[in-house]
Amino acid sequence: MTDDSVAVAPLLTVRGLVTTFPAPGRRKGKVHAVNGVDFEIRRGETLALVGESGSGKSTTGRSILRLVEPAEGEITFDGTDVRAMDADGLRAFRRRAQFVFQDPFSALNPRLTVRSMLDEVLRVHGLGGDAVGRKARVHDLLEKVGLDPSVASRYPHEFSGGQRQRLGIARALAVEPELLVLDEPVSALDVSIQAQIVNLLARLQEEEELAYLFIAHDLALVEHLSDRVAVMYLGRIMEAGPTEGLFSNPLHPYTRALLAAVPGRTAVDARGEALVRVRSQGEIPSPIDLPPGCVFHSRCPNPLRDEECRRAVPASSPRPDEGFFECVKVSSTGPSQA
Repeated sequence: MTDDSVAVAPLLTVRGLVTTFPAPGRRKGKVHAVNGVDFEIRRGETLALVGESGSGKSTTGRSILRLVEPAEGEITFDGTDVRAMDADGLRAFRRRAQFVFQDPFSALNPRLTVRSMLDEVLRVHGLGGDAVGRKARVHDLLEKVGLDPSVASRYPHEFSGGQRQRLGIARALAVEPELLVLDEPVSALDVSIQAQIVNLLARLQEEEELAYLFIAHDLALVEHLSDRVAVMYLGRIMEAGPTEGLFSNPLHPYTRALLAAVPGRTAVDARGEALVRVRSQGEIPSPIDLPPGCVFHSRCPNPLRDEECRRAVPASSPRPDEGFFECVKVSSTGPSQA
């Protein structure tokens, strides 16, 4: 984590990001995976992107690195327009921003040894010097992620899930990045192994001064690891703010519903009153046929929900802690109206 004073200018700025896909099969229309997303990430900080499956979290992360091409919006990395980059510019950008995938097994080439896999990354990006230097760099990377250098001659299938995720992190670190996009990096692992990987990520962030976009659905984990949180639903960010403030004083009904679903959690607002436990209703609408107005209105448990919610897309309202939320039926002073 980082102190707000560490950096003023954001490392990454995203404005109005839209990513769509053709509808599957013979259906007409588009899948609106990301539908107007704004956020910033400062150097050395962690922004967590949370929400239910299908909310657009992973597509947002992939769009930032142009692993999938956005349809609209601005992505600025250290002052440079990512969407305007040519092949050479994109290659240079991906040295500074790397992606760590959710499934550590499918993300690794099963035909390459660990040494060959990491050596290939170093050669492609012109890092590590000659063969002797690259071999030393491979050993350093393995030690950095908590693996013995003697495993360099092994293949991915010879490792456990946690070890494979360490290899995925080592591969990302090989190019000395400034930003890691972590797509649910521990969701496929046992609980005991999750804690080890989270501790590893925290240590690496401190040592390497890394910025993280941490995509997750485990709110307890997010609360422990992140500096700020953005809550995503059906392609839009419903609420965002500093982690402590958002968890103690959630304003948007969707944020409150997510927190209320965490077993054993008693959330309170800024005035110390118990948060009424609420549940969102029904299923997430299809991203092919988005509901009009507020995208959450069809599932919103707020008793103040009315025709305005169905008709008008809410503008962002400021939170008291420099964050924002998108709901016209709650006030910025607390969630008691919802």
